[in-house]
Amino acid sequence: MKPRLAAGQWVAVGGSLVAYGLLAYATPRQHFGQLLALYTLAFGCYAWLLWRPLALRYGLLLALASRLLWLPAVPALSDDYFRFRWDGHLVATGQSPYQYRPEEIRFRLEPSTAPEDRALLRLYPRLNSPHYHSVYPPVCQAVFGAVSWIFPNSERGFVIVLRLVLLAAEVATAVLLLLLLRHFQRPGRQALRYLLNPLVIVELTGNLHFEALMLCGLLAAIWALARQSRTTAGALLAGAVATKLLPLLVLPLLVRRLGWRPWLLLVATVVVVLAVLFAPFLSAPLVANVGRSLDLYFHKFEFNASFYYLLRAGGYYLTGYNQIARLGTWLGAAMVVWVLAVAAREKQPTLASLPQTLLVLLTGYLALATTVHPWYLTTLVALSVFSRFRYALVWSALVPLSYAAYQTTAYRENLWLVALEYGVVAAVLIWELLATRRQSAAGPA
Repeated sequence: MKPRLAAGQWVAVGGSLVAYGLLAYATPRQHFGQLLALYTLAFGCYAWLLWRPLALRYGLLLALASRLLWLPAVPALSDDYFRFRWDGHLVATGQSPYQYRPEEIRFRLEPSTAPEDRALLRLYPRLNSPHYHSVYPPVCQAVFGAVSWIFPNSERGFVIVLRLVLLAAEVATAVLLLLLLRHFQRPGRQALRYLLNPLVIVELTGNLHFEALMLCGLLAAIWALARQSRTTAGALLAGAVATKLLPLLVLPLLVRRLGWRPWLLLVATVVVVLAVLFAPFLSAPLVANVGRSLDLYFHKFEFNASFYYLLRAGGYYLTGYNQIARLGTWLGAAMVVWVLAVAAREKQPTLASLPQTLLVLLTGYLALATTVHPWYLTTLVALSVFSRFRYALVWSALVPLSYAAYQTTAYRENLWLVALEYGVVAAVLIWELLATRRQSAAGPA
């Protein structure tokens, strides 16, 4: 007999779809109260569906429906897609998106120039970072360029095709999660912790962030390692890195799992494939400008941080001004030490333990970061599928509090809300760590 949905599950499914519909089509980013209420509704329905679990087939259908609901919606909660269009327009017209800042290009344009230049002039006032070089790696740029070539003048057309690309990546991610859970002898239903998570749906499908493509590549690389195909794993990992640089942090965790010689061969594959992917854009300006962008990330940008905000407050108290130039360097060095320490001190590293170890590593990375945008947490949510820890799910419930900063054009953060977010997450994490220690000390029943 096929399982049927209970009345409470029907209510949760309907509530989720209503919340996503209103978030997609009727909630400007400035309306923080409305955004928070609808997100809370979506997360409450999500929590109910995990507590009173759906059959896997129904969960997968709901995950797909929740994403398709956004298909024609122009993002209202993020303006990053304007930069996607800007970079894509440059790539489609044979220009490097890394060579000049938008403000430098703007000064060279005139209203009476060619149609492609007029398109840039229309986009320029809507960019949120016209003073910075592009930070999007070549896989992103290739997608931006291809979609811009298809729809050079249609904003909605660009958004729909880009969303279809990310939806295809999410479908592949769903398949990979199910395959990996089966390989690691875990219930397939655990994939719904990621696939139905409201933060994942809103930020990746709704706001068009490319963590969707990066996660797909990362999980595909882990699956290739599970199949003993290390060359394929290296190529897939390179593709993930060429989408977002974050997967580079998995490499130290593979040394003890593979052994030095296989690891070096995998790294060589990653390097070669990255060289091929970066080759169309390779130039002295690319290296210099990407370096400047990374320097800005550590030494200028600050948003929704944890340890950094505490250190910043101490710096203000002692010196009277923001110490981000020093603090960014110290925190960057601390990140390197953290990554190496996690890799070196891991007990009995296996492929099955890799996702949870990577979860721990990336949690420390984000705790030390000066900037933590909500979509950064989607990687933690995906990795938590393979873990006994749930703090990442709690964090995904609370991180939309950071949208309070967008209520005005000044983008001023409410540090009380930031403290609430990290205080609750830290409390849950400590509780889970203590519970795990007690369970380990008790031993098998």
